[in-house]
Amino acid sequence: MSEQRVASRYAKSLLDLAEERGTLAQVKEDMDLFSKTLDENRDLRLLLRNPIVNHDKKLAILRAVFGGKVSDLTEKFFTIVTQKNRESALEFIGSEFRTQFNQLRGVQTAEVTTATPLDAPTRLQVVQLVREQTGLQQVTLTEKVDASLIGGFVLRVGDQQIDDSVRHRLRKLRSEFSKNPYQSQL
Repeated sequence: MSEQRVASRYAKSLLDLAEERGTLAQVKEDMDLFSKTLDENRDLRLLLRNPIVNHDKKLAILRAVFGGKVSDLTEKFFTIVTQKNRESALEFIGSEFRTQFNQLRGVQTAEVTTATPLDAPTRLQVVQLVREQTGLQQVTLTEKVDASLIGGFVLRVGDQQIDDSVRHRLRKLRSEFSKNPYQSQL
């Protein structure tokens, strides 16, 4: 079974259990901290993926790093995941938990990449576009700047992407020119 699929199932279980126990907000904070720590620490990610390192050692390291910083439920969750030999899925569980939490709350996350920072009216237009596409009123927009786009934008909503950048248009144009049979006659 793929790591992403495993992560989805574990994240769903943790979400359901936290909601049942009334600690969903705390567990969400825990998983945000966990994801942030993994994003910033390559060595920890590699350790969790390493099949040579003993499961007990991995659990001890997780407890040393997160002990006292996360709830008891989250610590027990780490224990279960390591006992089931699924530590390599932990890095995906954090982001999958966030995705499922947002779905539960009716929040749509979107990422927009532009050549220059967005101004307020343009930001509102992008949020409105996402609302129309998803039917959800709550939208969390993450903005990135990539000067290589030249102009336009790339919008990601879930697993969909709208690429309306100048860079993309130039690539399409170049591709069309390369397919032109009359080009070789010039």
